[in-house]
Amino acid sequence: MFIPLRHEHMHGRRWPVITIGLIALNTLIFLGTHWRMEQESPAATTVRAHILMLAAAHPELHMAEEVQTYVTRFQEKNPSLWKQLQNGNRDVEDTWDARMRMEDDPDKLQAEMDSLGSQFHEMQSSSLLAQYAFTPASPRPLTYLTSEFLHSGWLHLIGNMWFLWLAGFILEDTWGRSIYLIVYLLAGVFATQVHAWTNPGSVVPALGASRAVAGLMGAFLVRFPTVKIEIAWLFGFGRIYRFKAAAYWLLPFWLLMEIFSGVLFGKLSNVAHWAHVGGFAFGALVAVAIRKSGLEHVAEEAIQDKVAWVSHPLLASANESLEKGQLDAAEGDLQKLLKEQPDSVEAHRMLQQIYWRKSNAPGCLAELEKLLAIHLKKKEAHEALQTFQDYKSSGGERLPASMWLELCRLLEEDPQALEFAVQEYAALAGAYPGEKQALLANMSAGRLCLKRLHRPADALHFYQSAKASPVPHLDWDANIERGIEEATKAGQASPLPVGRS
Repeated sequence: MFIPLRHEHMHGRRWPVITIGLIALNTLIFLGTHWRMEQESPAATTVRAHILMLAAAHPELHMAEEVQTYVTRFQEKNPSLWKQLQNGNRDVEDTWDARMRMEDDPDKLQAEMDSLGSQFHEMQSSSLLAQYAFTPASPRPLTYLTSEFLHSGWLHLIGNMWFLWLAGFILEDTWGRSIYLIVYLLAGVFATQVHAWTNPGSVVPALGASRAVAGLMGAFLVRFPTVKIEIAWLFGFGRIYRFKAAAYWLLPFWLLMEIFSGVLFGKLSNVAHWAHVGGFAFGALVAVAIRKSGLEHVAEEAIQDKVAWVSHPLLASANESLEKGQLDAAEGDLQKLLKEQPDSVEAHRMLQQIYWRKSNAPGCLAELEKLLAIHLKKKEAHEALQTFQDYKSSGGERLPASMWLELCRLLEEDPQALEFAVQEYAALAGAYPGEKQALLANMSAGRLCLKRLHRPADALHFYQSAKASPVPHLDWDANIERGIEEATKAGQASPLPVGRS
């Protein structure tokens, strides 16, 4: 299994509010509809299938108008499948099918059709899937759009939203919010129509954002063909191998796999492979059109008017060079800018992206350390934590001891980050056992565990580690001994054993 983790353009110029909004909307709709759809889906599919089988075997039966319309449309779009249903020697589908084949009483057969018709009417009027999912056999205009926001399960939702985030936020940053949203929605609509063309008469509801997301992937390929994407390859018994691949290699490979799956499995697959192909092609063509028409340039100028950092000519020049793949030229402009503005977050971010694209791991980590130092200086806890996570995901194993300690102290200000602060204090102490920062880290971790996390056993461990430190600690002996004493008493008073996390 191949899972994309990140790419080198993971930082935009402003908040991707449309992408975040789409993810939030999809998630909220899923939470409000998932359990009901789980109950509806098998029943709806069964009712439709039984109507078709009974109508094919007994065309003389009377059907309600909406049922007759459904059957006629299916018959017109699937003549070969309809012929198979009319074959009295076909395989038995279920116990209901077996029972109906044994029945020869016209009144009972009509009663069964009437019952199915009533269920069909009720399903059409109240079922979420019937109202909002896209069914090729009975397409409704509204469902071309609404089906993009329904998902069948947690993995379906999470996978689509992760791909939406990876491809979407950088396209939103490039095209602007209005163009981006229009392209996203239209890609889903076009992909849905491709699904209808390739699966005419299908009674299986199609749903999910993957059709629209495939459009973003096609646009990403056209717009950022040389961007490197980091991939995790899961194989064997939980083994993971990471590698980087340029978009111009990885995304066409994914497209070919979708085409292959569509040809090989066709209508038998539960995945709308041809819809993905259609969405991908639409996104790629639209990306070319937007760039050739000048719309992208207009959007860029509008964004630049609203974003302060692009006002510096060296930064704008570096951004333009980076878009063209001229990494050395972009790096030169950024180095000049940093001589003027050494604390420019944007310049350091772009340099980090350049070094990541050049596979210059030391340079990439050095820029992330500089970024972290800037965020720590400004007391920007959220940004510092994000940069630290980028540092670790880029292969960084240990920060300079003083910076690491400062980060941990900043994390203490967030009640939700206390566990993480203790974890990093412990990592710092283990990485620099002979440094003063390790001693202070053990004492701080002990204090957090004792006073705020109420884990006296862990606190005692950290205080004892501080006491055993090879770093001279006469000035802190009183604090360490008091910590050991309080942790010991708290542990004895605790009614339940407390283990280390």
